[in-house]
Amino acid sequence: MAIDKLPLYQVDAFASTLFSGNPAAVCPLRSWIEDDVMQKIAAENNLAETAFFVPVKDHYELRWFTPLVEVDLCGHATLASAHVLYHHLGYEADEIVFQTKNAGPLKVFRQGDQLTLDFPCDELQKVTVPEGLSEALGTTLTACYKGKTDYLVVVKDQETLDQLSPDFRALAQFKVRGVIATCRSKKYDFVSRFFAPAAGVDEDPVTGSAHTSLVPYWANELNKNILNAQQRSKRGGELHCSLKSGRVFISGKATTYLVGEINIC
Repeated sequence: MAIDKLPLYQVDAFASTLFSGNPAAVCPLRSWIEDDVMQKIAAENNLAETAFFVPVKDHYELRWFTPLVEVDLCGHATLASAHVLYHHLGYEADEIVFQTKNAGPLKVFRQGDQLTLDFPCDELQKVTVPEGLSEALGTTLTACYKGKTDYLVVVKDQETLDQLSPDFRALAQFKVRGVIATCRSKKYDFVSRFFAPAAGVDEDPVTGSAHTSLVPYWANELNKNILNAQQRSKRGGELHCSLKSGRVFISGKATTYLVGEINIC
């Protein structure tokens, strides 16, 4: 029998209260539906990310879509998926394993009212600032690194970071998922912003996957493996991070905004 309705949840990830953090849609499935339907659902939701997962024996298969494309890794929508499993679908164990297409197995641990993501550490290579990148961001860059999917750029200070007003059309021309801008902070170990217009997200409110690059970079710079971070988007969010044995652990809270049902035919 054809499926014509699906459950849908909208969760504010990396947030302890509503209307903060990064909103993600989560769509639990019994079995996979067509890729083009998932892409249409993500476009209709028009959030930075929509997550879909399917139960398989002792784990879940997990995929993420922006309004434009499927992506290899998404932190906040993984956190949101775990939140849905714990708070709405009766999952009881303190560890969830998500199997992904391109990021391998990802684990989420429940620790009190916080959820901790266990993600692979990105490998950064220092590169010359690509032509036009400083102009697209509207500021001079202190350093530039290339990770698996993104550029990581360092700016002078938090005031410079806060005042960034990128040319998103120009930024979308670079052959990366997005650009992570970061600097030191007085209150936190580091702060950041993330821009991904090529993926249909001009600025992402709070980006767990970007911290797989940020955490190893700042752990090396500051000579410490436990780091407190803030993403300085309009909604904003705080992340508690650590680095151990080539893995990045990112902790945060989540809260449910919407529970509903969608029609797909």
